[in-house]
Amino acid sequence: MTTDIPGAVEAHEPSGSAPAGVGHRLRWNKVPEVTVYFWVIKVLCTTVGETAADLLNEKLGLGLTGVSLLMSVLLVAVLVAQFRTRAYRPGVYWLAVALISVVGTLISDNLTDNLGVPLETSTVAFAVALLVVFVAWYRSERTLSIHHVDTTRRESFYWLAVLFTFALGTAAGDLVAERMDLGYWLSAGLFALAIAAVAVAHFALGLDAVWSFWIAYILTRPLGASIGDYLSQPTADGGLGLGTVITSVLFLAVILGLVVFLTVTRRDVSEPQQLTPQSG
Repeated sequence: MTTDIPGAVEAHEPSGSAPAGVGHRLRWNKVPEVTVYFWVIKVLCTTVGETAADLLNEKLGLGLTGVSLLMSVLLVAVLVAQFRTRAYRPGVYWLAVALISVVGTLISDNLTDNLGVPLETSTVAFAVALLVVFVAWYRSERTLSIHHVDTTRRESFYWLAVLFTFALGTAAGDLVAERMDLGYWLSAGLFALAIAAVAVAHFALGLDAVWSFWIAYILTRPLGASIGDYLSQPTADGGLGLGTVITSVLFLAVILGLVVFLTVTRRDVSEPQQLTPQSG
């Protein structure tokens, strides 16, 4: 689900601040273009979010609440770095996505395991929260497009929406797995088919690009979690038995390789286009 909308927008300079003949400067989009690399890394990050959350909870001995606080602090630090960048930086951006995947998983797990909130309730609550974010975002900016995340306010809405998509995807995925008891591969296949249906609806039936993107973004969370569980869980439980350590390290290595590749090649960066200022 890609588009040709440019990733930079016009920002007018104050009078006298630019040389003669230059009426404005350009602002870069702070997030990557939606390419096949985007979706591959996104699914890998969701898988890491599932396995890393389990790994940290098992190995650090801090308990679910302690791990949640630690990862939340790390996420805030990385988001501060992300907001301070002037343009999209693959390393910072994808580190933020990986951490927000872990935190989103932990938020859902805390509600279910520590507070006893039913998955039906948390799924509905996260869906409503995400809808509220979208409504506030649209009322403020008149768009939900990720091709123009070029102001602090738009970026704030973007990351808040991403957090709730991960939390919603976790809760909804656990709810489906618990109710239907399909097993890891069948669950992954179900969510992959749902994503394929969204793609068909977009490309063949004209489903709005913005909504297609966000629906697919939510669905990649339970898809990645099902893949991660299949690889990491014991064979007696229907998994391959690789464990959370090997699975997390494997996927992090692939993510790192792709991020380095994108940093060098800039395959997911849209070049800025100079826009002519409107008269009057």
